[in-house]
Amino acid sequence: MEFLYNYGLFLAQAVTIVLSIVAVIIGATAVTSKPKSQHGEIEVEDISEYLEDVKHQFEEKVLSKEALKTKQKAQKKAQKAADKAPAEDKPRLFVVNFIGSMDAREVTSLREEVTAILTIANKEDEVLLKIDSGGGVVHGYGLAASQVSRIKDANIPLTVAVDKVAASGGYMMACVADKIIAAPFAIVGSIGVLAQLPNFSKLLKKHDIDYEQFTAGDYKRTVTMFAENTDKGRAKFKEELEETHVLFKSFVYGHRPSLDIESVATGEHWFGTDAHKKGLVDHIQTSDDYMIDKAKTHKVFGVKCSVKKGMAEKLGLSMSIAADRLLSKWWQRSEANATNIQ
Repeated sequence: MEFLYNYGLFLAQAVTIVLSIVAVIIGATAVTSKPKSQHGEIEVEDISEYLEDVKHQFEEKVLSKEALKTKQKAQKKAQKAADKAPAEDKPRLFVVNFIGSMDAREVTSLREEVTAILTIANKEDEVLLKIDSGGGVVHGYGLAASQVSRIKDANIPLTVAVDKVAASGGYMMACVADKIIAAPFAIVGSIGVLAQLPNFSKLLKKHDIDYEQFTAGDYKRTVTMFAENTDKGRAKFKEELEETHVLFKSFVYGHRPSLDIESVATGEHWFGTDAHKKGLVDHIQTSDDYMIDKAKTHKVFGVKCSVKKGMAEKLGLSMSIAADRLLSKWWQRSEANATNIQ
């Protein structure tokens, strides 16, 4: 027992020292580092060129030498003819990825990506927004949907692709598009509002701990985690949720008026094929197939905003990201269990 006690004491001291060193490093970095611009760096990937490279590499592997020579000669001949002909600018397809967290912090990068595209895009171009999100906070996803709306307001064709999930706030973003495509088993919908919190008032009473809360205004605080909640407070909180749900439904219906909004705004989600039948999506197709088809007539570019973070920011965000991933995994598992998929 004495050995275990000494070992535990040593371990606690070691952890304390390590944490202290980390705290000093974070503090020193925060003080000495220069303030960085909030604007990220826009990266552009030529997806058309990538697809051509993949095609040529695959042809070299599967075609016979004779067939490959014949094909290469035809390609060279076509290229010479193209070089002599007047230059013709193809329309462009700009591809943006949005993998959303619970607090929708990715909207910062989305804003920069949309702004960059709007500086050069015209009505002949198109934007493909690939959404992967189960939703999150109302104000965060409301802002994300507003950023998506900027593309529509500029009269640039907008397509949203859902390969995995566009639920709740994710669908709020998706419904803005001119066209929504989804993979057959993508999760779509969940047009509803959720709020839940634990209440520790009984636990505090059990340990003779008083909790005092002071407010000015009848509804400054409706429900709380530590005090006893009242029926009046619960009713007001539920009323606020219903008001948010009404706004959500109105937003979706405003962008997709053909929907039977009351039948789809129940908080349920559907897989892609059923979502298509209900009018929540327009076509069953993956984003990969869509880009390959478009590459025949468009130049396809991937657009990404990268923001470099300092050491302090990285360490500060690590716990937040870990918690968000845990919540996302829990949500996905609960949805899978609800649909008997393991």
